[in-house]
Amino acid sequence: MSDSQQDEQQALEKYLEDKAKEEQEIEQQQESESLSKYEACVLRESARVKELMAEARSEAKKY
Repeated sequence: MSDSQQDEQQALEKYLEDKAKEEQEIEQQQESESLSKYEACVLRESARVKELMAEARSEAKKY
């Protein structure tokens, strides 16, 4: 292999490594965003359940 071919090969390998790292970072970011959306949903539903329980308690006290 000539020097220019080796340089091209090294440049290609570096590009592919950088691209793989970038894709991995994007995946991790998407996973954390999904988790955040999940957590937000859980918190909303938890608040809703607490409201319903409080409502049920106040209704039970009436009787």
